[in-house]
Amino acid sequence: MNRTGWNLLAWAAAAVMCVPMAQAAQLSSDGKASIPRDVQQLIVVDYRAMQNSSAAMELKERIMPPELKRLETAMKTSGLKVDQDADTLAFAAFRAPGSDGTRIVGIAQGQFHTREVMANFTKQKVKPVVLRNNSIYPMGSAGMSVVFLNQTTMVFGDREAVKAALDARDGLTQSLLANGDMMNEMNAVDSRAIWSLLDQKGTQTMMKSVLGEAAQLADYDTVRNRMKSSRYTMDFQNGVKFDMAVVMSDTMTAATAATLMKGVSILRKSTGTPLERSALDQTTIDSNAGTLTVSYSSSDSQFASLLSSPLFQSVVR
Repeated sequence: MNRTGWNLLAWAAAAVMCVPMAQAAQLSSDGKASIPRDVQQLIVVDYRAMQNSSAAMELKERIMPPELKRLETAMKTSGLKVDQDADTLAFAAFRAPGSDGTRIVGIAQGQFHTREVMANFTKQKVKPVVLRNNSIYPMGSAGMSVVFLNQTTMVFGDREAVKAALDARDGLTQSLLANGDMMNEMNAVDSRAIWSLLDQKGTQTMMKSVLGEAAQLADYDTVRNRMKSSRYTMDFQNGVKFDMAVVMSDTMTAATAATLMKGVSILRKSTGTPLERSALDQTTIDSNAGTLTVSYSSSDSQFASLLSSPLFQSVVR
């Protein structure tokens, strides 16, 4: 994942910070089928919970990457009332065929007033591009497009990303449903309000960012090449709880990764503020059966204070 991608931990924190009753964020069959198979990162959010928290919305505005801001602005200017109608929102960064880079496609699920939207498009003289049985509508001047699969699911993003999503959904290319590894990982997390999956490359980049200078050590090269995938969830029902699991190729590698992360934690404790040291004390790093695990929990107020700290900023930048 390059810097034009979106940092999952930051976006998750923005999505449901301080929401007392988080619910499950699950993708429908149409949603899963509209995501191309080669996913590097996938994040799914209970969008309704996010809308119920003013703090979450303020934080989202501060740290949401430019790509997501463009999508959000385009949807609003096109008359799409996503903030009112969406229940679940997902973003997938996938590798486009024949390209070394990634594209981002968004999936929104809810109850959409499609007749009103179409009437608004007609009023604005917005003409769709027809792809098979799908009508792809441009949104504003930012190069974004949207297509309604039905009254409960819409796909949005730049036009090429939307076309790739429709090719997957219509069976011309493989979709996320054909990615056995991702689908298996999804079963472990999709009962949470916020969850994310990363493939091997996404995991390698994420861990390099988390480890900082420790990623320059020789031990890290061994660990990096044996990372397979990762997942994380966030829960806000009783304070804040964050759980991450990084799947390694073997037990020894997971133990080595845990040792590296513990070393980073000790180093940051020695240079951090009292608030940061407290947060690190509330973080548990371990390994089990070939999986590195990281868990953090705190009260809502402690977490809110941590968001403005240099430690948090170094993680989400």
